[in-house]
Amino acid sequence: MIKGLSIANVWVLDHERAKAFYTEQLGLEIRTDMTMGEAGMRWLTVGAKDQPDLEITLMVPGPPALDPESAEELKKLIAKGVLGAGVFATDDIHADYQAMKARGVEFLQAPQERPYGTEAIFHDDSGNWFSFTQRREQLDLDKDWSC
Repeated sequence: MIKGLSIANVWVLDHERAKAFYTEQLGLEIRTDMTMGEAGMRWLTVGAKDQPDLEITLMVPGPPALDPESAEELKKLIAKGVLGAGVFATDDIHADYQAMKARGVEFLQAPQERPYGTEAIFHDDSGNWFSFTQRREQLDLDKDWSC
């Protein structure tokens, strides 16, 4: 029986740059940073301090998960900025937005009200975009939320 999600994968273009971005700019902590096997596959995971049961694996496209052609195509999509990688939650989006901007995080959208909460959009050092959201207790379906 599935008990929950424990590891999510985010494709990145460079492990060292991603490690610096996810720890120094987002404030996540390193969970694992090791090299495995003869091919030297790097296993680099990060996570939020207050959520020990969920890790993000920062993976550079390539073997053994991807053949060379697929890896190159995926790298192009990442760099183009078309891949959405997930939603980070916060309980104070305006303060955290300012703190992250001060640490150099580039936002594509400042905090905006949405039916599900207040949301900002940023991208990581590779080009993946993330929603950064302070959720409402209930969906607000009373307003016209058309963009």
